Amino acid sequence: RATSKERVFNQHPEQRDFIPLETDNNHNNRAAGRGGGGSGGGGVQQQGSGVAVVWRGLSDVAGHPNKRKRDNKASTFGFNSSLLHSGSSSETGGYAGYTGTPWKVRNYSEGIIGLHEEINDFYQYISPRPEEEKMRLEVVDRIKGVIYDLWPSAEVQVFGSFSTGLYLPTSDIDLVVFGKWGTLPLWTLEEALRKRNVADENSIKVLDKATVPIIKLTDSFTEVKVDISFNVKSGVKAARLIKEFKEKYPVLPYLVLVLKQFLLQRDLNEVFTGGIGSYSLFLMAVSFLQLHYREDVCSPNTNIGVLLIEFFELYGRHFNYLKTGIRIKDGGCYVAKDEVQKNMMDGYRPSMLYIEDPLQPDNDVGRSSYGAMQVKQAFDYAYVVLSHAVSPIAKFYPNNETESILGRIIRVTQEVDEYREWISKQWGSQSQNDPPLNSMFSTGVTLAAFTFYTILYSKNNLL
Repeated sequence: RATSKERVFNQHPEQRDFIPLETDNNHNNRAAGRGGGGSGGGGVQQQGSGVAVVWRGLSDVAGHPNKRKRDNKASTFGFNSSLLHSGSSSETGGYAGYTGTPWKVRNYSEGIIGLHEEINDFYQYISPRPEEEKMRLEVVDRIKGVIYDLWPSAEVQVFGSFSTGLYLPTSDIDLVVFGKWGTLPLWTLEEALRKRNVADENSIKVLDKATVPIIKLTDSFTEVKVDISFNVKSGVKAARLIKEFKEKYPVLPYLVLVLKQFLLQRDLNEVFTGGIGSYSLFLMAVSFLQLHYREDVCSPNTNIGVLLIEFFELYGRHFNYLKTGIRIKDGGCYVAKDEVQKNMMDGYRPSMLYIEDPLQPDNDVGRSSYGAMQVKQAFDYAYVVLSHAVSPIAKFYPNNETESILGRIIRVTQEVDEYREWISKQWGSQSQNDPPLNSMFSTGVTLAAFTFYTILYSKNNLL
């Protein structure tokens, strides 16, 4: 008799639970890939040695620790197949028993209340830790040092997820440099970063033809990715806007971190590969809450599980991407793309995912997300999986107590978990019990939420 995990897997073989990870033969030397850069390479630092070592990530098949197999540590490509064969240690490279749900340390209530409880645990697990903040601040200081040596009067500011606290363990750091130049000194800074060995030699790129020209690099010591732009004020303003909406909607950080992880592990989070960027995703979540038919979305006691499923339902099933755009200003509304096009220059039309920038109305935030329909498909899949997982019949599934509801759509790779452990050893304080930087809000939810969702699913014939 097939387990519920195998049934979900077999029902969607082409999607493989929509959570892939690397192929099995890349597991073999993963643990050995983290350690000192000596001639042997691949040695694991002994705990308590007090020696700071460079994070080396994966070893390749030949055992070269400096060559990273994947750019995205969080990618879950192939993860389900390794789980289904976890009985064979040779196929999982010694990683048998790792479920990909390290936040799940207890059993949860049934149905939608259990999903709410699990999202809270995921949020507490994935939220930035003090040592991760400390490490990133050191990365910023290293880059600032190079910039100030070049241009002492320049100003460097942090924006994006690092400034708002909504970053995942492998998220980028966004920096903007303000100064006076005839032409943007992208190549000058790139050369200086190389000479000072701040950037990983193979990672630094200058994207001078992009809409917003940037330097992309990976810090050679920590493997933190950094994007550097020049004289762009919109990012700093956007960070302020995000903080304002976080205060208005306490549930936003919970939704956003779950959704960011959902897209990241599927490689659907990068705009330059057609995915949905963090700013677009945040604005979609804000619009969803603004136009929600229930008034309690501003309450810290809202059931996050209900909201997550409804978000997936809206953007996976009901939202008309062809005809409708999103507007956040003045309380939020939907806009007809035909009306938007009338105000655009000849030859231009709204993108598939049209999101009006609340800070610059003539800017379409989603214009580069050419893979928006792939994201829509992923959202639709998540809606189906979670809807069934919280329905009353789910309690009759085998292994219901041991399985994770949220883990059906989200997994954290072993590599990311190990990376965070390495950060804790290198930058951790005397007390390892420091709370995450994102503060908790009250998680009380009444039984009414469960009743509401049971009725809702009955009406939609989902049971």
